[in-house]
Amino acid sequence: MIRLWILALQMSELFVSSVVHLVYGFYIFSTAVASDLSQALNDCFKPNVNIGVKEDESRGGSPSVDGLPPIVLVHGIFGFGKGRLAGLSYFAGAEKKDERVLVPDLGSLTSIYDRARELFYYLKGGQVDYGEEHSKACGHSQFGRIYEQGNYPEWDEDHPIHFVGHSAGAQVVRVLQQMLADKAFKGYENSSENWVLSITSLSGAFNGTTRTYLDGMQPEDGRCMKPICLLQLCRLGVIVYDWFDIPWLKAYYNFGFDHFNLSWKKIGVWGLVDCLLGNTGPFASEDWILPDLTIQGSLRLNNHLKTFPNTFYFSYATKRTRKIMGVIVPSSILGIHPMLFIRVLQMSQWRHPSDVPPPYKGYRSVFLG
Repeated sequence: MIRLWILALQMSELFVSSVVHLVYGFYIFSTAVASDLSQALNDCFKPNVNIGVKEDESRGGSPSVDGLPPIVLVHGIFGFGKGRLAGLSYFAGAEKKDERVLVPDLGSLTSIYDRARELFYYLKGGQVDYGEEHSKACGHSQFGRIYEQGNYPEWDEDHPIHFVGHSAGAQVVRVLQQMLADKAFKGYENSSENWVLSITSLSGAFNGTTRTYLDGMQPEDGRCMKPICLLQLCRLGVIVYDWFDIPWLKAYYNFGFDHFNLSWKKIGVWGLVDCLLGNTGPFASEDWILPDLTIQGSLRLNNHLKTFPNTFYFSYATKRTRKIMGVIVPSSILGIHPMLFIRVLQMSQWRHPSDVPPPYKGYRSVFLG
């Protein structure tokens, strides 16, 4: 009887979490669509008010101003770059205030490795090359999106860049810098770690995040998902979304798995079934971002990453919790979106299971209020 009650409680929690995330996602998406419709109506009834806008948008050339290097802002998980979601800004409009600021649109759920490769070609230009060995091992195409012209093609040791990464985006930049040091890009054997002038982390997930386990990653290995969890529902939704492959929909938001060829035009119905069963696709090969954001996944990444003497490193930590009568709770109701408050409260209470070996020797679940 007790087990049934526990199961019922877990299913109820999963249902609530799923509804909250779905509603919040729909809220963001509908806001973007409404913004586009509003702009279209405005252009229709006021066709002559865009003169100033055209002048502003006509500015081209290098993002470098007065010899100053550009600043590249790299989004985190479920994030998006400039041009997605009807122009909504992930970085609070920073790219609209300074033409040196670049906000690339990387895969929102693709692996740290894949995103680092995409970031390189976004800046230098050309077709994204994920590498032959990696592509074969993970079961996707070697080549991806084509950038006819890079957003900063002169990028090299004499024209370095400032990078700012939020959450998982900070780890993406570190992996990219290591790739530059290892000369991992074919045709760019002159690359070096000195192409990166500075790396600034905003709540960077350098050592992973326990949020991954709360959402469904197995704390035993940090690679697999629990059979029933929020991430499993997310997995099913992403596969179906990419399978339908609706152009106007993906123009608003794209999870970034195009190189896995999940479209109905390429894999058909049986291919969809295979993906849903977990036999193929990014979730089967573990080539997506959640395994990288577990503590174990971050340990695997960090074992291959170095810090370099000519690069400036900055890290800003943030906190939204406090301790009340010995209990960790969100620090402010007003500072957190109402639909996410319950989830934040759950995150505050999570502890590593006592019956599961810790991810590394000496690990402790420590929460400071």
